Amino acid sequence: MDPAPVPSGKWSDLRTRILSAIVMVAVGAVEIWLGGLAFAVLVVALTGVMIWELATMTAPLERRSALVVAGVAGVALVAALVLKTEIAVLFLTVPSVALLLTPRRDQRLAGGYALAIMLAGYGLVELRAVGGTQVILWLVAVVVASDVLGYFAGRMLGGPKFWPAISPKKTWSGTVAGWIGAALVGLAVVLATGASWALVPFSALVAFAGQMGDIAESWVKRRAGVKDASSLIPGHGGVLDRFDALIGAVVVVMVLRLVLPVAGLFGG
Repeated sequence: MDPAPVPSGKWSDLRTRILSAIVMVAVGAVEIWLGGLAFAVLVVALTGVMIWELATMTAPLERRSALVVAGVAGVALVAALVLKTEIAVLFLTVPSVALLLTPRRDQRLAGGYALAIMLAGYGLVELRAVGGTQVILWLVAVVVASDVLGYFAGRMLGGPKFWPAISPKKTWSGTVAGWIGAALVGLAVVLATGASWALVPFSALVAFAGQMGDIAESWVKRRAGVKDASSLIPGHGGVLDRFDALIGAVVVVMVLRLVLPVAGLFGG
């Protein structure tokens, strides 16, 4: 029997992407369910890896210093999570300062993006502790639905590009499909749990923030002249390539928490 044909063209990476996604979903689901220290350890590790990828992209010849900055990022995030006070914000800025003080391309861009990564790491652990499993599952589901529907709609429907100068592959059809997918996730949560109907448009807003997170990482990669942040995840590139949208989504949710009762949307 002849071997199964290998997908080609625009779907050539689909099989690898799906297999990698299954592994990531399985690990993530277990860690989210466990919560507490196990979840925090995973988030700290992922945050350190993303900082390493960012440092490597913006200064490819300084791989040793990239490892140092990644280690510093992990320690700083742990310190912020342990303290849980206003001073925690100062610890979250440490990797940004380190990137600004070391020779690299686009220092300010790298510093700003590093801060977003650190805020997202802190926010994930904080949201899990305050909002419980349901908030994290909703957040992940919104980002995944937006990404999956955007992926398929963009490739099947095509059409005008959303921001071709920064992200040549992203289309308006995929972008809008992402909003719709996120809104459907919000609707499903409302119908299943009796959460506030405001969660439906809020989900679409968070999806848009996630898409902007994707755009931000595309900008960093474009400036660095690389296709992927790294090759750590088969079919997905680096950790940043997989979690860029989640960074944008978490940062926006954490900012909105300052003015909106986000937990109240879930009936809490």
